[in-house]
Amino acid sequence: MDDIQRPGGSMTLPGGTVVSRLGVGCWPIGGPAHNLDLPMGWSSADDKQAVAGLERAFALGANLFDTADVYGLGHSERLICLALGGIPRRKYALTSKVGYFTEPNAAHAYEPRHMRRRLEHTLTNLGTDYLDVYSLHNANFGPDDAYLSAAVEALRSFQAEGLIRAVGMRGPHRYAPERVGVAPSSQEDKHQRFRRHFQLVQPDVLAVRDNLLTPRSSTGGIHEFAAAYGVTVLVNKPLGQGLLTGKHTPLRPPTFGDGDHRSRKRWFTAPALKILAPYLDEIRVRFGRTSDALVHAALGYCLQTWPGAGVLVGFTTVEQVQQNLACPGNSLAVEDLLFLADVGSRAQQALSSTGKVFTDESAAIGEVRA
Repeated sequence: MDDIQRPGGSMTLPGGTVVSRLGVGCWPIGGPAHNLDLPMGWSSADDKQAVAGLERAFALGANLFDTADVYGLGHSERLICLALGGIPRRKYALTSKVGYFTEPNAAHAYEPRHMRRRLEHTLTNLGTDYLDVYSLHNANFGPDDAYLSAAVEALRSFQAEGLIRAVGMRGPHRYAPERVGVAPSSQEDKHQRFRRHFQLVQPDVLAVRDNLLTPRSSTGGIHEFAAAYGVTVLVNKPLGQGLLTGKHTPLRPPTFGDGDHRSRKRWFTAPALKILAPYLDEIRVRFGRTSDALVHAALGYCLQTWPGAGVLVGFTTVEQVQQNLACPGNSLAVEDLLFLADVGSRAQQALSSTGKVFTDESAAIGEVRA
């Protein structure tokens, strides 16, 4: 361990780099983007704020930066290089992913030669000669997992060459196009699929989505599973992509520009925010009415319910970086954690009772059933 005071405390990645448990998620700074005929970016990004935010994060002790080739179609990676390029590489960790962006004429995102080209692009974008973690970004390996074995061999080859230090994969999840093009009755159980893939991939790192609005069924058993296999966990979306910060209200619902994936999500609409509001008020009553109080409660919940894991929190402004990284790492009592879990569960159930998260998922399912 190093002797620097790290936001959220410190942890050691499989490759040996000591990093802050509160890491920096760099999807939002990639800006607007389209991929697979879907909006997959953030329209609220600003490059100057992004670079300044990354620099501020490092100055505050955060040294774990997570990105992917599809975030702004490489723009997020290039901004990280711009902000951190002058800092000795050993002082920070970079994690990226492959699988959501497919080059023209490539047979599949996980075709090995395509994966190598994507890795080379990522290394160039980031201005580095290695990644601390390189992850499989989704579970679509083609019909009958045709590309799975070859993809795993490619990752282990990259690792043997010193291009990546650790292999990662996502926990149970849905491949984005599957939500709009496959009826629920035809979708494979995502937990069974994850466990099948895990046995072949044997990852060093596992990416898990979790926050107060995540159904417990989505993460149930994953703590124990990761511990049993000695896998490092990186938790993402701890603030529900902004829903848990209180900045979006029924009277001021957000508007999103072209290429923003949140435009597909019903939970950002005024009716959904009206449902969420009283639950956020419950948290305010207990922890305080400032934005800091909400943010720190949500981040602290993830830090303490996933002991030893990294928690990746995104940003689009310097102010958000400072707010996020000021979170006390271990300040919540057991009673606080139980309270937050209860409020979050009730909020999630209330939101889910009115329909699917993705508006186009509901439409697609309706068309399939009709």
